[in-house]
Amino acid sequence: MNTITAPDGSPLSPLCFGAMQFGGNADEAAARGMYDACRAAGVNFFDTAHAYTEGRSETLLGRFAAAERDALVIATKAAYSGGASPENIRASLEDSRARLGMDVIDILYLHRWDGDTPLEASFETLAEFRHAGTIRHVAVSNFAAWQVTKAQAVAAYFDIRIDMIQPMYNLVKRQAEVELLPMAASEGIAVVPYSPLGGGLLSGKYARGETGRLTVDDRYAKRYGPEWMHRAAAGLTEIAAETGHHPATLAVAWVAANPAVTAPIVSARDAAQLAPSLAAMELSPDPDLMARLTALSPTPAPDRLEEA
Repeated sequence: MNTITAPDGSPLSPLCFGAMQFGGNADEAAARGMYDACRAAGVNFFDTAHAYTEGRSETLLGRFAAAERDALVIATKAAYSGGASPENIRASLEDSRARLGMDVIDILYLHRWDGDTPLEASFETLAEFRHAGTIRHVAVSNFAAWQVTKAQAVAAYFDIRIDMIQPMYNLVKRQAEVELLPMAASEGIAVVPYSPLGGGLLSGKYARGETGRLTVDDRYAKRYGPEWMHRAAAGLTEIAAETGHHPATLAVAWVAANPAVTAPIVSARDAAQLAPSLAAMELSPDPDLMARLTALSPTPAPDRLEEA
């Protein structure tokens, strides 16, 4: 069961805001506008990382959050490059604390799996920070289910646990349903998925001729290149028009409706672009609508199909 709260005891909001664009595609004014829009909508959960925009994301988020720190849950990630060595975790955490202007970080993620560093070394360091109160919760991002469970066993040795995971999950990237989501539900691990809009594909903007990650970033173009994904996005747009919702609202609400999901991470370049995602907080799709949305994409095949 998820028991993560803000320092003042407030529960996590049903959406998390990802500050990856702060100081990049979103300048300080746009970033402030999105932060304020989130707070007005009731979002108290904010996610950043040591790697984002050369530290500007953490710096801006820390500046905005300072006046109401105890009402917020602030998550950041240890350095993306350099691995999960004790030295790298320590150095990046100190950078992050300084940038954020916060002595205590609510949630610290390992940003990705590091097969070259023993888990014991990484988690002994995380345990040191956790027991000292420098971080309140330990989390991992982009781990496979077997990696989470292996790391969880190591964490237990140091009397801590992984409280949260951050996988990719959206209507056209559903592989998390095979192992990660059932594992998290079974073990009481909070799930905070990123990319609920599939790099903007599920917002309908590319069908409208707009630009974004899929048009400027080769990784995203490849990730969301298959034609069936674009057909699914077109189908989502049709359902949105029929039901009177924005496609982005439906896409985020679909992710949030999964009982294993704690809070999808939403983001944007400005408050206007963010608004349809925030609107998902007010939408609980009924079973018929959920079934129609789910049918837009293929159900991911189990890893052990021959044992089914």
